Amino acid sequence: MPEMTGAQALVRSLVSEGVDTVFALPGYQLMPAFDAFYEERGQIEIVHTRHEQATTFMADGYAKATGRIGVAMTVPGPGMLFAAAGLGTALSSSSPVFLISGQVPSAVLGKRLGHLHEIDEQMDVIRPITKWANRVKVVDEIPIRVHEAVRHLTTGRPRPVELEVPTDILLEKDKVEIMGSELYPTEVPDSRKIEEAAKVLASADRISIIAGGGVLISGASAELTKTAQFLQAPVITTEDAKGVIPENHELSAGVHYSGVGYAYELLPESDAVLIVGTRMLLDEYEPFSFSGHQKLIQIDVDSTELGKNYDVQVEIHGDAKQSLLKLLDALQSQVEPRESRGGDISSNYRAFNQKLRSGAGIQSGMVDAVRTALPDDSIVVSGMTNIGYWSHLLYEVRRPRSYLTPGYFGTLGFAFPTALGAKIARPEVPVVALCGDGGFMYGATELSTAVRYGINVVAVVFNNGAYGASRWDQQTRFRGRYLGTDLHNPDFVKLAESFGAVGLKTNPDGLANSIMEALDLKAPVLLEVETPLMAPPFD
Repeated sequence: MPEMTGAQALVRSLVSEGVDTVFALPGYQLMPAFDAFYEERGQIEIVHTRHEQATTFMADGYAKATGRIGVAMTVPGPGMLFAAAGLGTALSSSSPVFLISGQVPSAVLGKRLGHLHEIDEQMDVIRPITKWANRVKVVDEIPIRVHEAVRHLTTGRPRPVELEVPTDILLEKDKVEIMGSELYPTEVPDSRKIEEAAKVLASADRISIIAGGGVLISGASAELTKTAQFLQAPVITTEDAKGVIPENHELSAGVHYSGVGYAYELLPESDAVLIVGTRMLLDEYEPFSFSGHQKLIQIDVDSTELGKNYDVQVEIHGDAKQSLLKLLDALQSQVEPRESRGGDISSNYRAFNQKLRSGAGIQSGMVDAVRTALPDDSIVVSGMTNIGYWSHLLYEVRRPRSYLTPGYFGTLGFAFPTALGAKIARPEVPVVALCGDGGFMYGATELSTAVRYGINVVAVVFNNGAYGASRWDQQTRFRGRYLGTDLHNPDFVKLAESFGAVGLKTNPDGLANSIMEALDLKAPVLLEVETPLMAPPFD
């Protein structure tokens, strides 16, 4: 076995596991690792950010856009804490983000000496927002721990992990064996449960399907669509799963979002509901109730989600793709394909959508402008902003992994750095971030990162001079008693130009043409859109 430093073992292990990009910000405890990355710079790229929170957001964008592992690296203490917002976001949307955190020297761990960046028991802080967390104690265990981290990221439900490496371990030398990458089997469902589910569906007259992010993660879009076509079942998705069935498909019934959606008309009339890859929280504020006659079948790779929110007649623990393949085989052996319902479902969904649009005001036109301006393979990163909320419901997504959200974590400041990570992962497709003026300023310094690395994202910044949803809340629920929701913004065009990016400005009527102009520039672009205060869809 060759002798190497812990830093070399860490970097070479990442390369061996197939990692090609790490989003990082340097600091004292990480400098040995950065020196090792320099040695392997032909194999793995370091993208350094201007703030630690951007490291995990960018890693999340990389992961969401591709399904591959997104890797971030920060110093301990403040670096890890800043990055924690991205880990919480990745946890909420089951995204495979790997945070490598530096650590104070092993000899001072737990002694509360006030060492630089020290947090006593840092892993106690990180565990609630990770699937797995561990700390390296000796050099030769680094490849084992990296391999273990990757196993957790690529098996079962992919959620973020964290690995700590004390700075002295990065500097020490030992003989180390680098491990090779490994392919892991998927979770195969119980055949008896599949047969039971097929019998329930075969005897049902009106079936609906609810699909979540688990369908996207397992790559089961084709299997979902085939199952829906065989059963002639409309498909309702979560916002994270938009595009798992093309939303222009006749069986697409759109998104259920915060109590709004065609789902709430379909589900009461369904006698069976197939739930795939989602915990199915239909409305956190006024929980949706199924009637006693409706039979629910739930498929999930995470057994803890089965039956969590509703009583389920058939629980199937398994990978979505494998489960749908086996379920479709079982159905085809029992029943003939159903008579088409696509025309009725499509017609009724369009009618619902038209009614929703009529109450949306200019928001509907702006969502349509984004759709008009973008090719089908574009990636839209929907931030915590009014047009983002409306896009969950009205933006038509036609391909998987082309619509990214922060999930239920609702992370303000998510959109722009996440879009940068997505563009690095898929440089060949247009990437647009939908940002509010409040949220964009969380990561405005990453314009520097965009320009330095030539990451040609278009950040659309909707400027209403407020934290819009909160200000609308004060206006409508709290009698106009405004406090803390107004914003003093910079000149966004000059801000972009000061970093060397392109700054553009438009109004809602010019949005489509301005986005197309921005994409043609092949440069990082900040496109400011002046808007009034507007109602969210969950008003």
